[in-house]
Amino acid sequence: MRVIAGKFRSRMLTAPRGMKTRPTSDRLRETLFNVIAPRIEGARFVDLYAGSGAVGIEAISRGAEFVWCAESTPAAVKAIRENLAALKVDSGFSVEARGASVLLDELVRRGERVDLVFLDPPYEAAAEYARTLEFLGGLGSAVLAEDARVIAEHRSKEELGGRYGVLERVRVLKQGDAGLSFYAVQVEGA
Repeated sequence: MRVIAGKFRSRMLTAPRGMKTRPTSDRLRETLFNVIAPRIEGARFVDLYAGSGAVGIEAISRGAEFVWCAESTPAAVKAIRENLAALKVDSGFSVEARGASVLLDELVRRGERVDLVFLDPPYEAAAEYARTLEFLGGLGSAVLAEDARVIAEHRSKEELGGRYGVLERVRVLKQGDAGLSFYAVQVEGA
């Protein structure tokens, strides 16, 4: 696994040992960042269920202003911290080791606004997709900037909902076994 582009281009990243995490493939990360490229420079980016942190680190490499990573698996948190240390990234990021819901609650409490949210829970944790997207489309929408995008990686054969509160799916990309669903805030009556 490597950083695709930006200031850390081609640098190798380590993944946590074991089968509890499933890293986003280099190819799918490249597709994701090709789509969001116009939005990444200076963005405030959230990587939920971050695994090795590869997606958040890619955002840092490509010029995101700040990246929050949330991951609750100890081996994955260790991998994120090791990857950041190996790249000598010492600012512009935060790692929340208590998981996605804790990070989102904290962002709401602090009144933070974010531009991009990426979520990639374990495929078998279907309830995590719905819970997180429903939160972001409801009470959690307070953290989303006006033109924010929420992107969910999922199995290509499993369709996520078209709408979660104020979040409406605006695009789906499928690549092999994986899919990316892109959501935007839709104002009622607009």
